[in-house]
Amino acid sequence: MQSKTNEQALEATIEKQLTGTTLEAIKAEGLTIDGVNESGEMYPAGNGYFIGQAQNFNTQFAIDEAFFWQFLETTQKVELEKIKRQSDWKLKILNRFDRMVKKYGILHLLKKGLGVDDAHFTLFYVLPLASSSKAVKERFEQNSFSVTRQLRYSADNPREEIDMVLFVNGLPLVTMELKNHWTGQNAKVHGQQQYKTQRDTNQPLLQFARSIVHFAVDTDEAYMTTKLNGRDTFFLPFNKGNNHGKGNPPNPFGHKTAYLWEEVFTRKSLANIIQHFVRMDGSKKEALNSRTLFFPRYHQMNVVRDILGHASKNGVGQTYLIQHSAGSGKSNSITWAAYQLIETYPEQENTPGSKGIDQPLFDSVIVVTDRRLLDKQLRENIKEFSEVKNIVSPAYSSKELRESLEQGKKIIITTIQKFPFIIDGMADLSDKRFAVIIDEAHSSQSGTAHDKMNQAMGQQADPDEVDVQDKIILAMQARKMRGNASYMAFTATPKAITLEKFGMAEEDGSFKPFHLYSMKQAIEEGFILDVLANYTTLKSYYEIEKSIEDNPLFDTAKAQKKLRAFVEQHQQTIHTKAEIVLDHFIPHIVNQKRLKGKAKAMVVTQSIESAIKYYKALTTILEAKGHPFKIIIAFSGTKTLNGIDYSEAEMNGFGDKDTSDKFDEDEYRMLIVANKYLTGFDQPKLCAMYVDKKLQGVMAVQALSRLNRSANKLGKKTEDLFILDFFNSTEDIKTSFDPFYTATSLSQATDVNVLHELKDVLDEVGVYEWEEVENFNELFFQKVDAQLLSPIIDTAAERFKTELELEDEEKADFKIKAKQFVKIYGQMASILPFEVVQWEKLFWFLKFLVPKLPISDTNVDGMDELLESVDLSTYGLERVKLNHSIGLEDSDSELDPQNPSPRGAYGGEEERDPLELIIQSFNERWFQGWEATPDDQRLKFISLSKSIQAHPDFQTKVAENHDEQNKDLAFRKILDDVMSKQRKQELDLYRLYAKDESFYQAFFDTMKRMASVGK
Repeated sequence: MQSKTNEQALEATIEKQLTGTTLEAIKAEGLTIDGVNESGEMYPAGNGYFIGQAQNFNTQFAIDEAFFWQFLETTQKVELEKIKRQSDWKLKILNRFDRMVKKYGILHLLKKGLGVDDAHFTLFYVLPLASSSKAVKERFEQNSFSVTRQLRYSADNPREEIDMVLFVNGLPLVTMELKNHWTGQNAKVHGQQQYKTQRDTNQPLLQFARSIVHFAVDTDEAYMTTKLNGRDTFFLPFNKGNNHGKGNPPNPFGHKTAYLWEEVFTRKSLANIIQHFVRMDGSKKEALNSRTLFFPRYHQMNVVRDILGHASKNGVGQTYLIQHSAGSGKSNSITWAAYQLIETYPEQENTPGSKGIDQPLFDSVIVVTDRRLLDKQLRENIKEFSEVKNIVSPAYSSKELRESLEQGKKIIITTIQKFPFIIDGMADLSDKRFAVIIDEAHSSQSGTAHDKMNQAMGQQADPDEVDVQDKIILAMQARKMRGNASYMAFTATPKAITLEKFGMAEEDGSFKPFHLYSMKQAIEEGFILDVLANYTTLKSYYEIEKSIEDNPLFDTAKAQKKLRAFVEQHQQTIHTKAEIVLDHFIPHIVNQKRLKGKAKAMVVTQSIESAIKYYKALTTILEAKGHPFKIIIAFSGTKTLNGIDYSEAEMNGFGDKDTSDKFDEDEYRMLIVANKYLTGFDQPKLCAMYVDKKLQGVMAVQALSRLNRSANKLGKKTEDLFILDFFNSTEDIKTSFDPFYTATSLSQATDVNVLHELKDVLDEVGVYEWEEVENFNELFFQKVDAQLLSPIIDTAAERFKTELELEDEEKADFKIKAKQFVKIYGQMASILPFEVVQWEKLFWFLKFLVPKLPISDTNVDGMDELLESVDLSTYGLERVKLNHSIGLEDSDSELDPQNPSPRGAYGGEEERDPLELIIQSFNERWFQGWEATPDDQRLKFISLSKSIQAHPDFQTKVAENHDEQNKDLAFRKILDDVMSKQRKQELDLYRLYAKDESFYQAFFDTMKRMASVGK
């Protein structure tokens, strides 16, 4: 006999897993299938589920009446008797149920129950906690979970069926449409289409919030939605992921989707999802259909359960690195984890850090984030989940945090920026146990801010009972991750130090994330867009010339670097790039009405100075174009440029705090930044990015990922994204993204021996005497008045400034190495498996000394004189790659540990060359617009500019024309005439001119400037 490979076979597989048998098996045994067995009991419940019968389903009220009435009769007979006095008591209960479920949804009734007259019915008994009483545990067992196949749900069309429905106590939880690849159909296309076009969503069972979730399932993949809305229904994948991408891995024991019925649909799992994951967003005062019902995606449910399971077994004092890509729904994962961590109990009496099996593992959960929206979200979630409402508290000062802890708040939210200051004011909390969730764990959590967190939570001895030496050891140990706190660090882009500090140590010495939802999976599942799909790079070429007669000597390497920065930030250069930016953005983004005319762009610049220059250039050009839209600039503090002070608020005309909200308005289409808003900024309408900044590593991924947010209501697609990069090559960007595309790990621990090397070098210079270091630490840890510390630091600082007669470069070298020591030790102290007391002492001494070490910033290397000796004569851009898709490596990536070698301000003997030779070398490297030598190019440019000046229309329509717009139009026509005549002689140049928009704009600006200067 052949295997059955149709939908009915998949139904039977699921049914057998849930109930222990199948309808077919019951029929084969000759048993009746009316919902009860021969003894009158519900039949059967082999694996926790009963088999339900389609004929028991009431289509009007969307209830399996057999299980519904049996549950109430068995568990709440007294309450039921109160209503039974009335002749139409069943109808009265059903009508009341119908009214309430239409108003609030099934989730509300499962949690709150149903009041009818003077009776109150519990419709679902909750899953007990470890500390729950025997009665609570027994009541949960009284729930009747059931599964019904081929359920006829429609009163209008009795032949229409849903493949499977899961119930609890007769109330629908999950509906499923099943498909089988072996019959030529699948869940993604046919299953979803069936729900969208062939199912009557006006019928009660399929109305919003009447069931909790609807699944389209086949043997390979699963998709779910909480709201059926015809063709506009939006299904989310509910898959484990395969090879860090979409789908599911092969299952050696069955179908790929077997985890659904073996893991997710078990009684305890569904009860847990109902109680702790599913939530209804919005106010109960709002119409039910306008609200949103959240059901966790698989990885969200899985990461929370994995953390809770690991904590229950291993106790307090653990670290967890959760590498979840943008688009993972991290905010929901954090809120679900935070709420459930306060109800986590130890698995055994001797679980590390526990106070007994009947006590929660953690006293409080501290969420460290820089997003205030998370506070609001946590509060709303807890209102849905908990009877005790007032258990979440924000704390943005040390006083608020201290009060929250004293009041027994269970979830405390603070910001990354405020946390170090909050910790300074905290009392001894070593008798408390904490779960610390760090939202988007970056390097800021790897240094002293995180050290202070541990210090506040660490074991502190009585200060009067220990000497100075012991206090130093305590300070070192306090920076370690103490046994009374567990840390959960969420990030999409873990750095090496983050992996080492929070990751799981493997036997081979490497470090890996505790849980992964990769960028690859997020892209393939459609939660974020592939920002590297349309990447255009431009190559700059420029020529400079001497502006002085002398020919002074300069350090060649430094001069080359300085000259490039000079050219790239020159106002002429930036104006040319601004023209190119708008020549793309207006016709291709604005005029094409991408995202229904709401698409926006970000311009990423090298510095605040560059951002201001871009703002001025773009504003000037937009003025000439009639103000088609407005632009915004974002930077912190005040910047002085050409003697004028600029601030974000002054330039924009509104406060800094309003920048994000203003940019969301339709009239503002472009945001100019240097560093601000490159991370943690969510604006789904961003479609284009114009990059004029060196981007690498984590910064490249975070910056470019500002574009990847999906905007489903606006129909945002990958083809809507565009990146124009003036600075980086596609190879550079690929190198930055590859480590974070799939799984990221650290190859080995950091070699901290570099601290020995740094200390040896610093000791030799003679800036400090070790006796001074010892003296400083002794006073510092005795908490003396700061004025007693100053003389020690000032003595070393004065020695650095004058007594040692150090050269400027030697001073710079010492300061760089001192800062390097402070940084590396500050990061590594909390995870060192040993203590080196001298490192600790030097750390604290240098931490206070470094700010007092002056480094001359006035032309130390003579570079100011260099920039005053040159002029920019030519600047151009040539498109290297147009709309190029950067493919990433589809394999696990391994980061190398920090292991930095001691580095200083200079690295050996400098090479000095005359200015003329430096300029020649610079031009040969960068003036490479097309196949010609720099001298040839110069001659061609000069020749063309003279031809333009000789054009009969040049004098009247360009040189003497004061209307800038008409002048540009006339110059374009003259340039076209000249280039057409030169076409045969300059074929390569003409091809670039005619086909490369970026080259054309840069060439146009150069010719216009040369023709105007030379007239």
